[in-house]
Amino acid sequence: MKIAIVCYPTFGGSGVVATELGLELARRGHEIHFITYRQPVRLALLNPNIHYHEVHVPEYPLFHYQPYELALSSKLVDMVKLYGIELLHVHYAIPHAYAGYMAKKMLKEQGIRIPMVTTLHGTDITLVGNHPFYKPAVSFSINHSDVVTAVSQDLKDDTYRLFDIKRDIYVIPNFIEVKKTKIEAPCQRSAIAGESQKIITHISNFREVKRIPDVVKIFNEIQKRVPSKLMMVGDGPEREPAEQLVEELGLTDKVVFFGNSNEINEILCFSDLFLLPSQTESFGLAALEAMAVGVPVISTNTGGLPEVNRDGFSGYLGNVGDVAYMAEKAVSILSDEYKLAAFKQNALDVAKEFDIQKIMPMYENIYRRALKQQLV
Repeated sequence: MKIAIVCYPTFGGSGVVATELGLELARRGHEIHFITYRQPVRLALLNPNIHYHEVHVPEYPLFHYQPYELALSSKLVDMVKLYGIELLHVHYAIPHAYAGYMAKKMLKEQGIRIPMVTTLHGTDITLVGNHPFYKPAVSFSINHSDVVTAVSQDLKDDTYRLFDIKRDIYVIPNFIEVKKTKIEAPCQRSAIAGESQKIITHISNFREVKRIPDVVKIFNEIQKRVPSKLMMVGDGPEREPAEQLVEELGLTDKVVFFGNSNEINEILCFSDLFLLPSQTESFGLAALEAMAVGVPVISTNTGGLPEVNRDGFSGYLGNVGDVAYMAEKAVSILSDEYKLAAFKQNALDVAKEFDIQKIMPMYENIYRRALKQQLV
């Protein structure tokens, strides 16, 4: 199949999933065309089946906000005609599904019929998409997609609850390529922490929804009872306040801020525990990435997180904002070497259930369904 993938080319979960999906599809012999405003951060253009097409948005003083949706729609039309693309797979309802729908209509007038698969990732539904300004467009885009998928059952339920959706939504969970998470060289923990210290990690885009202050507060309670260090990976608006909180709590020598990184597996290799106390997560890809390296997770019990992190098995789930409980559960794992070893193995076992080789056939079946519907 010749498939166009439209996504945000960022460090966020949806961009990572879309990129890894395209790479695996290319390895399976499909011709993949990434169409976005910048090359996705994890995209390597070394496979002859991988193509990248940049969306240019001309700057005109007339526009206060440049019309990216128009530029994307036009680019999709041009690329479909030029390369004979057979299917659009857009990640995020807005603006991508909306732009994809417009491209479909323009192509139809030229005698070209092409199906569109829309994958919902979370923020496009629960935060941005639910805003009254965008809600009608989101509902329209979902209802006019040929096939719709969501990355968790919880997100599917939220979509039906928040929007007037008149079509089926199929759950296809996020995934991980477990074999790629294996680090051949031994982890040099001494580069990060002392021999007696445990290493705790948080990875995110440092937005308010991630509750970054809670990460620091949980760690503060942990380090009082278990010698440890905290690795903060990522960047965003909450980073500076977090650095100030670390200084106020006297933790400067125990917390390292890495910024954005493409070496996630190498960083997780050092880790004994992963913290994800988010306000909500549609799935929790960062938790899955940690578990695939054998790192137990302490997370909240909201959104799709309970579908990934198994309470009392791969880690623990706590209520949003319950810093004391999550810190207590973290200490219970870190202070018992036998328990820590068991939880690490359990985390890896759960991650294997989400291996890309198990999830990929679901997407290929969805593509065939979309193409078949287009012929009807």
